[in-house]
Amino acid sequence: MQMIPIKIIFWILVFIVFYSYLGYGILLFVIIRIKRLIGGKTKSVSEPLFEPEVTLFVAAYNEKDFVKAKVQNSKELDYPKEKMQQLWITDGSTDGTPEMLAIYPEIQVYHKSERGGKIGAMNRGMQFVKTPIVIFSDGNTMLGKDSVREIVKLFQNPMTGCVSGEKRILTDEKETAAGAGEGIYWKYESLLKKWDAELFSVVGAAGELFAIRTELYQEVEPDTLLDDFIISLRIAKKGYTIQYNPNAYAIETASVNVKEELKRKIRIAAGGIQSIVRLKELLNPFRYGVLSFQYISHRVLRWSLAPVSLPFIFIINLIMAINKGIFSLNLYSILFDLQVLFYIMALGGWYFENQKIKIKIFFIPYYFFIMNFAVYLGFIRYLKGSQSVNWERAKRA
Repeated sequence: MQMIPIKIIFWILVFIVFYSYLGYGILLFVIIRIKRLIGGKTKSVSEPLFEPEVTLFVAAYNEKDFVKAKVQNSKELDYPKEKMQQLWITDGSTDGTPEMLAIYPEIQVYHKSERGGKIGAMNRGMQFVKTPIVIFSDGNTMLGKDSVREIVKLFQNPMTGCVSGEKRILTDEKETAAGAGEGIYWKYESLLKKWDAELFSVVGAAGELFAIRTELYQEVEPDTLLDDFIISLRIAKKGYTIQYNPNAYAIETASVNVKEELKRKIRIAAGGIQSIVRLKELLNPFRYGVLSFQYISHRVLRWSLAPVSLPFIFIINLIMAINKGIFSLNLYSILFDLQVLFYIMALGGWYFENQKIKIKIFFIPYYFFIMNFAVYLGFIRYLKGSQSVNWERAKRA
């Protein structure tokens, strides 16, 4: 009898982890299928001549290695040139980025010597945006040819306040653990975003490519770590939706290795905790309904309860396996063996990564472990206030 409360706790924790990473996706799939059966798939309104003026906004810090490619990529976008302004904010850059941009007369460049982080550049740069729609993009990401056109067509719906594009990770046959894990992760995330949008709203935009109605922008706190997330969800809080179009995409290479990817994940985790605090009103489903359900299911659990649950699941499972007979064939000993196998594979992923040996089946559990481990480190940084608002760039492959 004394094991019953422990068993209940164990299965609650297992459910939290399962629901956070797979269960929510399964539930979304079922809800969407039912929704389509009842009301049919929602058809988006599309007028071929809907071409509002837009501003392509790039907040760049020391991006000289990407300037030429980014500018050329922007020139090749399929959108009327007279209706697309290009704005670069290069605050703090010391590598010649603003000087390189100065040779392009079609680009507005605003620079100051002080570095205030990406959100500082965005807050300062929005005063120069005069178009009804602003599209944010990173200096080191290349956009698909039709991305601008694909984004703006979703703004034909007056209740769309933000549109997120898709982040695509460029990989090759020599991909590392970071590349394999990040690529699979973003493919799954893209699928969830597609279903989120079909249900109601995406919960957060991808900073590599997203757009908003200019009038909905409100200045964000200068110490904000996840600017794209805060900006987009504050728009959703106003009653607008965040939509998603995978045909509008930004391409970047994966982190060169897991160590570099860990830098990103720790910052994102610290920003996630900060966002939960600053968007605490969204935790109230009685006020925000479906948006709260999506936000908690897709984001909050991954940045809080799911990572915390993992070590407790392992410890409690060990206790129950010993109680039942760890070498006997029973449910809890099998589950414990599977956990041990998973962590051995994660350790194997670390080893093979360092040995530059590609065995992808080991890279996926390794990436999952690193992703959750980063939440602990990010939480510590958040509590200490030691996470700088300035990005420490992760080296890309």
